[in-house]
Amino acid sequence: MWLMRQAGRYLPEYRELRAQKGGFLALATDPEAAAEVTLQPIRRFGFDGAILFSDILMVPWALGQDLSFGAGEGPRLAPALVDHALNALQRAPERLEPVYATVARVKAQLPPQTSFLGFAGSPWTVATYMVAGQGSKDQGETRRFAYADPTGFGAIIDAIVTMTIDYLAGQVENGVEAVQLFDSWAGSLSPAQFERWVIAPNAAIVQGFRARCPGVPVIGFPKGAGGKLPAYARETGVDAVGLDETVDPVWADTYLPKDLPVQGNLDPLALIAG
Repeated sequence: MWLMRQAGRYLPEYRELRAQKGGFLALATDPEAAAEVTLQPIRRFGFDGAILFSDILMVPWALGQDLSFGAGEGPRLAPALVDHALNALQRAPERLEPVYATVARVKAQLPPQTSFLGFAGSPWTVATYMVAGQGSKDQGETRRFAYADPTGFGAIIDAIVTMTIDYLAGQVENGVEAVQLFDSWAGSLSPAQFERWVIAPNAAIVQGFRARCPGVPVIGFPKGAGGKLPAYARETGVDAVGLDETVDPVWADTYLPKDLPVQGNLDPLALIAG
């Protein structure tokens, strides 16, 4: 069972440390602080696995976009690729080094019985932020971009795939034992677009990652995939899938591959409803 949001962002010890650092990016790029945040829920609750404290937008930051987190606002990326060319960005893979340093610090301090899980955003979801420069309710700007200029959009997806393989491999080299690919906005695509912009890029990541890190499990979480989930499970080659709260587990048991582990399905609001 995977508890989202690193199961710790609402702890008082986390909130105190974030206030000291003055912002999310400063916290996420300080290996000592980010390692402390990763370990806080383990100390408090004794979970079976620690989830790396980071953000899915580290990849576009490494691809050359500027990343900021305004107080009370979502993340911002600049320049937005709806108006700028991908090849105008100056790639900066060194921006990922603090994440690797965080992983190494956590690994050195984790109890031996506690698993360590890394993650990255899936290309479609990451691309929605890169194109629009911020999050949106329906990903409309990015969906229009993908329809109007599939070649240009495909270049963005390919760049994310390549960087993500390197990023996940770097996490493994420094100590994580499994990784998860988050596609938070997979549910906004038509079946044909889902095949092109979710399944195919995730399959490419799984294949490239396996070549670099054989035997390391990959969990896929295409939130909102619904009836497209069996195709995702078969065609991406992931080792396990996450189910969001809209998926009927009986249906999933019937239509997903029989040997495929699943996780999730609980609506987090149910936990606070009383």
